Amino acid sequence: MLDRFTAPVGTTLDRFIAQKQEQFPYATGELSQLLRDIALASKIINREINRAGLSGIEGAAGQENVQGESQQKLDVVADVRFTRALQKGGETCGIVSEECDNIIDTGNPHAKYIVAIDPLDGSSNIDVNVLVGTIFSIYRRKSPIGTPPTMQDMLQEGTEQVAAGYVLYGSSTMLVYSTGYGVNGFTYEPSLGEYFLSHPGMKIKDTGNIYSINEGGYYSFPQGVRDYIDYCKEEEYSGRYIGSLVGDFHRNMLKGGIYIYPATSKYQKGKLRLLYECNALSFLAEQAGGMATDGSRRILNIKPTELHQRTPFFVGSPKMVQKAMDFLNEEEEPFLAQKTKKMKVSS
Repeated sequence: MLDRFTAPVGTTLDRFIAQKQEQFPYATGELSQLLRDIALASKIINREINRAGLSGIEGAAGQENVQGESQQKLDVVADVRFTRALQKGGETCGIVSEECDNIIDTGNPHAKYIVAIDPLDGSSNIDVNVLVGTIFSIYRRKSPIGTPPTMQDMLQEGTEQVAAGYVLYGSSTMLVYSTGYGVNGFTYEPSLGEYFLSHPGMKIKDTGNIYSINEGGYYSFPQGVRDYIDYCKEEEYSGRYIGSLVGDFHRNMLKGGIYIYPATSKYQKGKLRLLYECNALSFLAEQAGGMATDGSRRILNIKPTELHQRTPFFVGSPKMVQKAMDFLNEEEEPFLAQKTKKMKVSS
């Protein structure tokens, strides 16, 4: 009987990070400390979210971010909390944030790492008590140690990530991350103030029966995407869309499925941001056995040209993503054939 109440509580995030660091004889601890800084900030954000309705930080802040989107009060709070944690932690020389137009120089020129972050994804869901999240990517800087961060440091391909992850604030708070050796999830125990390993070695199923897309934009999607949605309906897949990228991605990570945010007539280059949303989740998806593309290219191979670059996004179970690509390719072939035919006639 007592065994039930005295059983081990599990492996804490700090202990897990320390154990993994010991596997690398040349590790000096900076990346481990950086992950701890992000975890600390996420605990503060978790607290702010849980009391948002009582502390008056729900709703819009009355200004727009660089994307022209209305900032929520919690967007601003989360951006400040993560920026401060990374500045004071001392391991980050520069930050790219969804909420800021330009590079944030942390004042730590001797730090080795760059962080790209969406401090609070899906923040408009706060007002209706629906889950939200944080997404982050970590890169090694390219510029010389001791100098200010540069655009070259920021505009790196996703393959250059040394770590990536997300925090999900929902019925429980979870931190999921990878350093390139698999994906592990940790659940927050608020009474102890610690993250505990709860989902070791996370894997995406090869296929599933969940598709996640905002079908309100159906008639603005490319024909191949519409055909794939019709196929999902014919197969009686379940349509599940929360409107929080982290939430939809996390569900499909656990249950199998595909998340799609395609190019549309309004957002012809896609809407989601490459650096601090798609690269991180693509890194995690591939580490878990999944697949991520923009409809034709592997997301992690796209060379960024601007901080807030957008991209279409297809991510999840590999067989489902490949099936969606097949539908897109079917659409492309007749278009190319028609174009070729017109060229021959005109000549």
